Order: sequence, then structure tokens, then C-alpha cells
Amino acid sequence: MLSRIAESLFWIGRYVERADDTARLLDVHVQILLEDPWAEEDLACRSLLSVMDRPAPPADLDVGREHVLDVLGYDRFSPSSIAGALVAARENARRAREIVSTELWECLNATWNQLPSQMRPARPHDYFTWVRERAAIVTGIVESTTSRDETWHFMVLGRSIERADMTARLLTTRALAGSAGPSWVTLLRSCGAHEAFLRTYRGNASDERAAGFLLLDRLFPRSIVYALNEAEASLAALEPVADRASIGDARRHIGHVRTNLEYRPLMEIVDALPREMELVQRACSAASDSIRGRYFPSGSELTWVGEAL
Repeated sequence: MLSRIAESLFWIGRYVERADDTARLLDVHVQILLEDPWAEEDLACRSLLSVMDRPAPPADLDVGREHVLDVLGYDRFSPSSIAGALVAARENARRAREIVSTELWECLNATWNQLPSQMRPARPHDYFTWVRERAAIVTGIVESTTSRDETWHFMVLGRSIERADMTARLLTTRALAGSAGPSWVTLLRSCGAHEAFLRTYRGNASDERAAGFLLLDRLFPRSIVYALNEAEASLAALEPVADRASIGDARRHIGHVRTNLEYRPLMEIVDALPREMELVQRACSAASDSIRGRYFPSGSELTWVGEAL
């Protein structure tokens, strides 16, 4: 496979997952600000922008949810926003058109065409729901129509790394906001994990178990450990036969942070959650850089402009 094609497939996976996860995170954030009249909106919005690695306005200017929605939701020119990520996913699909299936191309193209115009949606929740539904359709098409070859592995690799990174950011918002932030139940619902969590623990819920479910569960697809395991499996499948006696840099970064989570007491991780989630984000970024250097060293600026996130 040509490196430019592999690169585009990797970024299709990342950008669609980024749009999905950002929609989930913003949905939780906006809902809390609407429901809690005592919430410090400026502080909460600045914290969210910080977690998402986006610059905040000067301290003498108030930052509200409208600004956050513009920056992280509707900006078509920033791959860190929902709209920008969907635009970038469609552009990468266009560049890999000879490999991407017709169904997947039509789905991404239709999503691009249906993005809101310059007018902001009247109901942000409806916009976030639509984004999540479109991302689910993309994932369903990939899973049901793509052979488990290099094409599939590069898309899954991008999706898995992005999912681990974004779930870490979601958990960081909970840790930084403290009692004013989303509850663990709210975070479970935002990840579509609440019902799976209740079935796993048969209704015997607790904050500690909720944290462990999103961090460490080996069967739930949106847990950090599951996503890291999936990324490792795709990297192992992509390695040439001659190289399978050694571990590549990308697998080393991912494996190190995964084992650091799996083989330590849960409360030790929860007590230092922001620092631990920062380590996950750094590992995902380092793994992404290693993948770039090995598989697409001549990558274009277009597909990698979103790496700032």
C-alpha cells in the first residue's frame, strides 16, 4: 500500500473518532452549564479549552459556552473541532478514493454536505446527536464492508489511538472540575457505557467501579485499556514478518502506558487522575509520531495538521 493511502486511512479513523468524542464531551459540558445556575461558566469553559489544548481568550474577557461551541463545535477550518474533523475526514477519503469503499465515501461526503452552514444550530444537543449517529454509521460501514487487511488495520489504528486519547481528556474534565464537574454516571452515559456498566456490576454501582470501567475494562470498546489493546493488535498485524521478533516504538509507547494502568491499584490511578491521563495522551501522541515516521514519513501537511490536538 502506498504511504499516502495508508496515511489517509489512518486519519479517517482518527478524525471521525475525534468528531464523535468531542461531541460527547461538549454535550456533557453544555448540559451541566444549562442545568447548574451556580456553575462558574468562565472557569469551566477555560478548563475545557485547556483540556482540549485550545488557546483561551485573555483573562480580562469572559469565556462562555457560545465561544466553546464556536471553537470546538462549528469551526470548519480547525481539525480540533467537530466540523473541522468531519471536513478533514472527508478530504482524506477523497485522497484515498481508490481504496475507500463507495459506501464509506458516500457516507462521509453526505456528512460533509449536511454540516451546518455559517448559521449555528439552534439546539446544540441535536447537533451532537447527529454527529454521533453519523460517526456510528461510518464505523458500521468500516466494520461490515472492509476486509481485515491493511486498509482496515490503518483505520482501526487511527480510531483506537484517538479514542484512548479522547477518553483520557473526558476523564480529565471530571478530575479538574471536582464536585462541579460531571458525575461518573454522566460520564458513563456520555460514552454509551451506563447500561453495560450496570449489567457488569448488576446494579451495584460506585464511583470507584465507574472509574475502573472507563479506565480498565477489557471488554467495553470505549475503555482506555480496550482502545490501547486494539491499537497494539493492529500494529502487530501491520508489522512485516521479518520485524515480528522485536517491538516497534509505537507499540512500546502504547504497551508501556497500558501496563502502567492495568497492573496498578485502581485507587492509586484515580487519586492522580489528571497526571495519569496526561501520560496516556503523551503516549498516544508519541505512538502517532512513531507511526508517522515508520509508515508515512513523507506525509502531507493536510493530514497531520490536526496533530496539535
